[in-house]
Amino acid sequence: MSQTLQDAYIVKTVRTPVAKYNGKFKHVRPDDLLAHVLKGVVADTLELKARVEDVIIGCAMPEAEQGMNVARIATLLAGYPDHVPAITINRFCSSGSQAVALAADRIRVGEADVMIAGGTESMTMIPMMGNKIALNPKVLNDENIAIAYGMGITAEKVAEQWKISREDQDLFAVESHRRALAATEAGYFKDEILDYEVELSFQSPGKLETTQQRYVVSQDEGPRPGSTPEALTKLRTVFQADGTVTAANSSQMSDGAGAVLLVSEKILKEFNLEPSGRFITSAVVGVPADIMGIGPKEAIPMCLQRAGLKQDQMDWIELNEAFAAQALAICNELDLDRDKVNPNGGAIALGHPLGATGAIRTATMMHGLKRTGGKYGMVTMCIGTGMGFAMICESFQ
Repeated sequence: MSQTLQDAYIVKTVRTPVAKYNGKFKHVRPDDLLAHVLKGVVADTLELKARVEDVIIGCAMPEAEQGMNVARIATLLAGYPDHVPAITINRFCSSGSQAVALAADRIRVGEADVMIAGGTESMTMIPMMGNKIALNPKVLNDENIAIAYGMGITAEKVAEQWKISREDQDLFAVESHRRALAATEAGYFKDEILDYEVELSFQSPGKLETTQQRYVVSQDEGPRPGSTPEALTKLRTVFQADGTVTAANSSQMSDGAGAVLLVSEKILKEFNLEPSGRFITSAVVGVPADIMGIGPKEAIPMCLQRAGLKQDQMDWIELNEAFAAQALAICNELDLDRDKVNPNGGAIALGHPLGATGAIRTATMMHGLKRTGGKYGMVTMCIGTGMGFAMICESFQ
């Protein structure tokens, strides 16, 4: 028997600043970053804390400091009642946006009225692929070898297959930094960012006294002034000697967290809430692992079809810049409007804290749509081992 889906409304989206690898969040735990945004996302609606029916959190490397079901630990650290459950999910780079989609779907099918979604990742504390790399030996068989490819190698393969030049990649990277710096200077990120106060204690050798250090992080750390094509051409490739992918035209390793509060129409009326928008739909699809970066090329049309919308109706597209090569390949293949793609810069400049990025970019999209008067926005990204994710939301003005 078919059932009419109800709407899942987005009430609030928040995020931490994104810090560079070994940067300002070097000594900050990912569960503390997550607890910070979980507090902030309900700061204006504290009465909803006890009504939350689940907290779904994405994390790409859920071990060590972000293991032990980091979602539940951070939920308790954030002061939520004991009866509020939480789950950590992993779909690699799309984990944070997948969490939003799963939370929205619980509301849409009528199984929940208040959900929180988000993501957290400290790439400083937990390295890429985790502390213990234990790939199944079968991935070294010829038919499975692409599973073992590093992400940089897959980017090189995309660049080769879609004929993306080194020059175009470098120009794309420079533009990402330019847009991110302009958006920061204009204060476009202020409403979505929750300032984070870092408190550190140091003890000198042979002394009992400790020194306290406090500082507030309020801006993304990644955007670099002075990024020019001339400077980038001097960098060596890092994944393939005769390749085109460099550290500068790849996403930055980063630390950060984000959270999204979603509710049903029943809750909107009960608490007299003004939503910022609504979740429409999402799509995820598999692609060959050796060209994993091309995933959004398949996910975007599928998502648009499910939404009953045309590509030119999208006013804002957050296309995660895992690599300039794959972002350009997708833009060229789908003929995306470059003015609508990452208007505030992307992961090359702003960073990519893996499992948190989807939630972080959801916040950027929703606030960007509100500021510019846009109606429809999309978050989309490629996923390691060969997948693509896309989701569409509507903004209310």
